[in-house]
Amino acid sequence: MAKSKFSENLIKLKCGVCKRVNYYTRKKKSLERKLELKKHCKWCRKHTAHKEAKR
Repeated sequence: MAKSKFSENLIKLKCGVCKRVNYYTRKKKSLERKLELKKHCKWCRKHTAHKEAKR
């Protein structure tokens, strides 16, 4: 099976409060810093900072 060109830059976003993985997204390989977005967590039931998790 051929490997998708998008699978290499797929990252997980983990909630900063409850530490659960809620989202998956892509990022450019040229970005050196960790991605951090404010997203809605369905377990915390509020908007929290979601940081890039280990692969």
